Amino acid sequence: MAKASGFFTPSLRTKIQPSIGVSRSGFCLSEGIFKRVVCSSGIESAGTHVSSSQSRIPKLVNKGCKLVGCGSAVPSLSVSNDDLAKIVDTSDEWISVRTGIRNRRVISGKENLRNLAVEAAKKALKMANVEPDDLDLILLCTSTPEDIFGDAPKVLILLDAYLNGNLFMLWQSCKVQRELGCTKSQLAHDITAACSGFVLGLFSASCYIKGGGFRNVLVIGADVMSRFVDWTDRGTCILFGDAAGAVVLQACDAEEDGLLSFDLHSDGEGARHLGAPINDNENGSVLEFPPNRPSYACIQMNGKEVFRFAVRCVPQSIESALEKAGLTASNIDWLLLHQANQRIIDAVATRLEFPPEKVISNLANYGNTSAASIPLALDEAVRSGKVKPGHTITAAGFGAGLTWGSAVIRWG
Repeated sequence: MAKASGFFTPSLRTKIQPSIGVSRSGFCLSEGIFKRVVCSSGIESAGTHVSSSQSRIPKLVNKGCKLVGCGSAVPSLSVSNDDLAKIVDTSDEWISVRTGIRNRRVISGKENLRNLAVEAAKKALKMANVEPDDLDLILLCTSTPEDIFGDAPKVLILLDAYLNGNLFMLWQSCKVQRELGCTKSQLAHDITAACSGFVLGLFSASCYIKGGGFRNVLVIGADVMSRFVDWTDRGTCILFGDAAGAVVLQACDAEEDGLLSFDLHSDGEGARHLGAPINDNENGSVLEFPPNRPSYACIQMNGKEVFRFAVRCVPQSIESALEKAGLTASNIDWLLLHQANQRIIDAVATRLEFPPEKVISNLANYGNTSAASIPLALDEAVRSGKVKPGHTITAAGFGAGLTWGSAVIRWG
């Protein structure tokens, strides 16, 4: 049984793996793959010049992008630690001391991932004063889609229904797109990276805007982890909740750029410590045809290894992102980590010497909401007046994959 006493580190290889970074001057692949990508002409590598027409990396336009709106949504049902104590051997004290979590939200009734995603997106668009038809791209960061082929295109349709008050069409699928009167067929696709998904979504949005000439991009982080939780396992069921959060990124002049740097990593060696694999025993033998319909196992986690991973790798990633941005921790207004475990948040903040008053945390109220956790916490901090225009935030996501990454962003 996975324990709730921590959240992870696999014994990652000591050899440093290539990571992807982005700074205001362009893309940077570490470990000598490419030293720097210059926005104007070409690529500089270790002693070799390659023109932009020869490179596989697209030439970057002289643009920046900034965060102009945010929103969030949570299910109506709140499940407390005392509620869980009625179905598993646990208590409010046992959970809160080990994780910092006291409540979580769980979908019920007609609630589902798409509805949460649309509600969060609607609020983000309203704050940004951007219409759905003004969007060039929707990125839905989720590991729990309603459809195995992806939910982002359907979110676009439901978003139009929400904003136009078409409640009947709201519950329909993409077959009713024509009837809804959508005038554009914006690109929309999913990103699957679990708890790191939102950071990867920000990175992708930045690439589309700075390298592809896109104007407005909606990034949604949404997960309904309650569908993949074993509610008889106190080591995992106490941790997760359901939610959605969204942000709108908009093109701007380079000097106003609000996405200052990224540092991204993955390592499949650690996947054994956190995942929800297909049940192998349901696939049938190799000789059977047609094969049985597969199903996914509940979330399986080695809490101690996850904890060790996070407290070692996340600070390193944040320090790398800060270095790429030309900043130090003292220049940062807020530290915003994936809301997995309060002990992880505290350990990372201590290592980076962030004072508690500069750390954003809403874990106690929502638990681990996977890809939704960072935008959910950001939205609450912005709407409460804690995060103000011009504030600089260091955000980091980490989780299944294993994947982890950091971003240095400026709000507004």
